[in-house]
Amino acid sequence: MKQLDELEEMIELSKRRGFFWPSFSIYGGSAGFNDYAPLGSILKNRIYEEWKRAFTVIGGIEIDSPNITPERVLKASGHVDKFIDMAVACSKCKTRYKLENIISAPGSSRIPETLKEADEMVRKGHFKCEKCGNELTNPYEFHLMFQTQASDETFYLRPETAQGIFVNFKLLLNYNRGKMPMVVYQQGKGFRNEISPRQGIIRQKEFNMAEAEVFLPESGDDNFIPDSNEKLILHDMNGVDHNISISEAVKNHVVGSNNHGFFMQLIYNFVTRIGVDKKRLRFRQHRKDELAHYSKECWDLEVNLNGSWLEIVGIADRGTYDLSRHIRESGENLYYEGEKIARVIEPAAGMDRIIAALLVSNMKRRENTYSYMSFPPEISPYRVAVLPLQKKDGLLEKARELFEALREIEPYTVFDESGAIGRRYARQDEIGTPYCITVDYETLERDIVTIRERNTTKQIKNVRIESILNFPLFLKNPILKEFQN
Repeated sequence: MKQLDELEEMIELSKRRGFFWPSFSIYGGSAGFNDYAPLGSILKNRIYEEWKRAFTVIGGIEIDSPNITPERVLKASGHVDKFIDMAVACSKCKTRYKLENIISAPGSSRIPETLKEADEMVRKGHFKCEKCGNELTNPYEFHLMFQTQASDETFYLRPETAQGIFVNFKLLLNYNRGKMPMVVYQQGKGFRNEISPRQGIIRQKEFNMAEAEVFLPESGDDNFIPDSNEKLILHDMNGVDHNISISEAVKNHVVGSNNHGFFMQLIYNFVTRIGVDKKRLRFRQHRKDELAHYSKECWDLEVNLNGSWLEIVGIADRGTYDLSRHIRESGENLYYEGEKIARVIEPAAGMDRIIAALLVSNMKRRENTYSYMSFPPEISPYRVAVLPLQKKDGLLEKARELFEALREIEPYTVFDESGAIGRRYARQDEIGTPYCITVDYETLERDIVTIRERNTTKQIKNVRIESILNFPLFLKNPILKEFQN
């Protein structure tokens, strides 16, 4: 029996129910591009709001910079010269592969630094094309940024949102009245010319990012201190797993600093709060040979999907690299307190991957193979559905009246009158709607309804309509506490 591929199932459900689907499909599509459909757009916005909340409560400020970046900015940051992957293409079927992916498959732990090393590794490895079985040869360098021209100037689509924050450091510091540390966050699009885009929204050429740059004083490690005792799995650069709290990891020098540990904990709390399964998560430390050109230390929060680990958020210590480079190349004063250069910790999230992890984490199946999405109610695209038991005898009109009234206080309410009531329950469960309100004949006689909860299918009968409408947010209605008892 074929093992269930949870990624394939997630992609199929997302396309069918309206979370995301391939872009430009009427023209055959284009690899690496996806549209967020109606439900996915709501879900993505909810997650962005949770991300912003996580940084706003610690004093973060938001910025929104352009998607297109002048070449001189990315030359200064090192991206023009160093944002390159090694690739190999099948000479028979022309399928391209990222070299790092194919050499890691058999268990290699080393990434080649030069083309000469890469060529030797490929020749000795006898790697085969997954599609046609032909032996792969002749690795080459593959530039990851999209270049464009405007008048006589060269630009690139930004590979990260970070540089838009770094070049604005002085303006941001003035806005923040010179106070350090300073937390600046940004969300938006990133663009990378992926060698082999695949798996729906997991590996794309245009993707959604959320990054924060935490500017820290030159010295000291007590600006942010982790305080959770929850034990997590930390997989260090030597391949050793530590079942340890972040606080203990800092004390035991597994994690380099309190500041770094604090933002690892913040990211973990954010991801689990929105509904990603804790049992699927671990932190993995980058080896020295895989660190980005700007990074001194980096821990990835990874999720286990289909038995493989996938990075969803990276928390990197960028040191003073970026500000030092921009000071040197631009000649501008990006110092604080005289000639001090701020250090930087950067949590950078791939929002699309987080959404994929969220979808897979919450795909549940009942004993009769009937599936549902178990999102936390606050994250669910729709919070409540109104369902008339039937379309006759005034039930449809009464249900519509309740729907209109409820939508005034909970805008993300959906009306569903198509098909048998059981089929409609199943439809709402599958898209993750936590509560369904059924309007039946007793509603016409006594102004009462039945509320059904998604995960347990438990029902509360004889709920008065006025008790639902008297609360500004349906999710906070005390009637719903009965579902938790």
